[in-house]
Amino acid sequence: MRLGLLVALVLGLAAEARAEWQVKPFVGLTFGGSTNLNFDLNGALGKRKAVVGIAVMHIGEIFGFEGDLGYRAGFFETRSGILNSSLTTLTGNVIVALPRRMSEYTLRPYFVGGAGMIRPSTTTFANVLELSKPLVAIDVGGGVSGNLTRSLGVSWDLRRFQSIRGSTADLGSTDDGLGQRISFWRANMALAIRF
Repeated sequence: MRLGLLVALVLGLAAEARAEWQVKPFVGLTFGGSTNLNFDLNGALGKRKAVVGIAVMHIGEIFGFEGDLGYRAGFFETRSGILNSSLTTLTGNVIVALPRRMSEYTLRPYFVGGAGMIRPSTTTFANVLELSKPLVAIDVGGGVSGNLTRSLGVSWDLRRFQSIRGSTADLGSTDDGLGQRISFWRANMALAIRF
């Protein structure tokens, strides 16, 4: 019994010693979006638009955690009186990856999921309607990462973001009893700076 605990402790410390931090600036696209907000009169949310962001992650042999921040300008841009708009996502995620020892010299697939917020920001003509309130959200997805050098890598990622529930009294949402809802996909490529 004691020998088994000692072996587990040594293996756990060895795996943790191989854990690494990564800073991952990324660029990508959002697509396939839907919402019940009245601001999206021409379906701009569903169109492909550029997104930028950064993620910071700590990953060990299999498990890790991550903070992810994304920004898309012009999220609701249409020809219907929208002056400017944007959408920001901020999530904390858990990562489950193929064990490092199995993918040392090849691509390493991973699964990611977590929760955080989606914050749409919209100003209409003459400031008649303004929207700038965070919505609780979840995100799930996955991707693959690969190493270029000991300190640099790349990753490709696909995630689904979806708000959970908004206030039924929120301005700009249809009256369906569920409040504001936003959902969309994000595909991105990141440069992973490893240390």
